[in-house]
Amino acid sequence: MDRLSLDNLPDLPAAIDRPAYDPRAVQVGVVHLGVGAFHRAHQAVYLDDRLNAGETGWGVIGASLRSPDTRDALHPQDGLYAVMVRSGEGTRTRVVGALRGLLVAPEDPERLIAAMTDPGVRIVSLTVTEKGYCHDPATGRLREDHPDIRRDLESPLQPVSAPGFLVEALRRRRAAGVPPFTVLTCDNLPANGETVHRVISRFAHLRDPDLGAWVAGEVACPSTMVDRIVPATTDADRAAAREALGVEDAWPIATEPFTQWVIEDRFPGGRPRLEEAGAQLVADVAPYELMKLRLLNGAHSTLAYLGYLAAYETVADVMADPAFARLIAGLMDEEVTPTLTLPAGADLAGYKRSLLARFRNPALRHRTWQIAMDGSQKLPQRLLGTVRDRLAAGAPIDRLALGVAAWMRYVTGLDERGAPIDVRDPLRERLRAITDAAGPDAARLAPALLSVREIFGDDLPGDPRFSQPVTRALESLLRRGARATVEG
Repeated sequence: MDRLSLDNLPDLPAAIDRPAYDPRAVQVGVVHLGVGAFHRAHQAVYLDDRLNAGETGWGVIGASLRSPDTRDALHPQDGLYAVMVRSGEGTRTRVVGALRGLLVAPEDPERLIAAMTDPGVRIVSLTVTEKGYCHDPATGRLREDHPDIRRDLESPLQPVSAPGFLVEALRRRRAAGVPPFTVLTCDNLPANGETVHRVISRFAHLRDPDLGAWVAGEVACPSTMVDRIVPATTDADRAAAREALGVEDAWPIATEPFTQWVIEDRFPGGRPRLEEAGAQLVADVAPYELMKLRLLNGAHSTLAYLGYLAAYETVADVMADPAFARLIAGLMDEEVTPTLTLPAGADLAGYKRSLLARFRNPALRHRTWQIAMDGSQKLPQRLLGTVRDRLAAGAPIDRLALGVAAWMRYVTGLDERGAPIDVRDPLRERLRAITDAAGPDAARLAPALLSVREIFGDDLPGDPRFSQPVTRALESLLRRGARATVEG
């Protein structure tokens, strides 16, 4: 069967939405680092909408910092791919044309830096996951001992890290008299714009104090909040795309109808009119970010660890169990909501109802194992910030503690049937050494894992209001199992 391409784009079935513009005529205005599934389901769709509206100066060059897989899948398709929006009512499919180039950084770092240095590029956006910023999640500061950072300081002209690429491209723009691009992080970090600004300013300072001062003073890093559930693509998704399109798509995207993008409106070099594509441009992202990180992401992680341990494959499977649904509703209502400062006009009750409905969407097969990845990078902002606020208020944290304990049980690497768990985490080896040494004894295992200061900081391990409920929950998970523990 033919592959999706610009040549057969006009011949797709009438029901398929497709670019109303000529992708060949689009000018590149954005370089995106981390061109994975989320970017292609989220930011690229918003930009595709603006290209359809006539803003043809905002095409995207997408770069992978590690793997060539996305480039290998999409380059033969002229960067085109299908987005299948699934709900209980059915599927709506569109072809997105915003990606006008695909690069693989390790193969040719110079080519990526040249793209970022192009004066026509006014935004460099990122979805490199929490671990991609080479920072300490507990403090939000650059990890100067990170292997990629040490390597980039030794060989700054051929970087491997996201901070390394950003700073080298900014250095070259400064030397050439080209204004800096805006750095637009779209990852789930607390105060993500401030965090990436702190990280790249420090890295630039380590390279050259004058460069560091220039980056700190001249480079805009607006904060964002992004929201859309995007499961990993399966062979069944590829078959569904083939059926809908009548041609082969090597890497389609399946997602949900809901999408949200809240952006701090600070773009010195200009931006597309994203508000006309449904994004919210605001002066302060923090209330939106906190609401999403704590309600959606905190609940998602709790569901993922407990659900995986209870042998549920997907989030919808977990939510079909009334005991787990009650737990998540209670977590949101009783432990998270009191810590939130709401944006003006926010319908919090409606937002929570929408989250529960999204979690239950049977058309999305969002695997618990996928969400459980990189927990050491996610816990600080998804659960532990809420824990600290609750403790400061003298309030109970039983459900939050259960979520933390479920992560501890998960990283032991063995499920409740004794089968191995494929734990994916940048601290995997260290965590495995800790859990192997402690054994399945909550009184030993909990304090051993709490000693990982990159996750828990210096305050939480010594606070019995935190350590005791976590240890109790972990003891129950080890002795009784996840489902019995959730049922109470």
